[in-house]
Amino acid sequence: MSLIVKICGLSSRETVDAAIDAGADMIGLVFFGRSPRFVTMEDAAGLADHARGRAAIVGLTVNLDDAELSALVERVRPDWLQLHGTEPVDRVAAIRGQFPQKVIKALGIRGRDDLPAIDDFAGVSDRILLDAKAPAGSDRPGGNGEPFDWTLLKDIRPRVDWLLSGGLDAGNVAEALRITGAPGVDVSSGVENAPGRKDPEKIRAFIAAARGTGNTATATRKAS
Repeated sequence: MSLIVKICGLSSRETVDAAIDAGADMIGLVFFGRSPRFVTMEDAAGLADHARGRAAIVGLTVNLDDAELSALVERVRPDWLQLHGTEPVDRVAAIRGQFPQKVIKALGIRGRDDLPAIDDFAGVSDRILLDAKAPAGSDRPGGNGEPFDWTLLKDIRPRVDWLLSGGLDAGNVAEALRITGAPGVDVSSGVENAPGRKDPEKIRAFIAAARGTGNTATATRKAS
């Protein structure tokens, strides 16, 4: 099946339209207050309604409790919940069992010692997102614009669908896909002019570059 492309950290109708019109399968809305891509519940609900039926809507969260997740699910009605915090396996399993949304668990990768976690979460997530591990002292778990060593993933065969993230942009996504064979990619800062400010032209260029690789993966299910 065809490559899954996710554009994360969108905050305006213009950039949502740019992503979807260019062929994005998934759009991400960030519910983490320290991120420059944070959107309020009210704004997110409007953006989700604007995108609904045209792309899968992902709500990116960091260590939210059940009450906070329930409020997000009720107000925004995302298709997916992306867990980008330190949620352990049992917490991910509990969230997946409690809410109707599919679950993406984000995992930070820096070296080989980080790879076993992929199998740990394979049975409790609908999809895994492999991101560059945040640098020491960072106040954000992702969206830092830094890649990791893609050769670490050269021979992995996760038992779950997955997305590659971390420092991707239109100039390097083809190489990243060539090395990793990833069935999907996720980008945020790589399509911005400044932190939190998405550029429609960069969004279009990224999707064109990713699609131009012709990468396919039989493990990838429909994004929505």
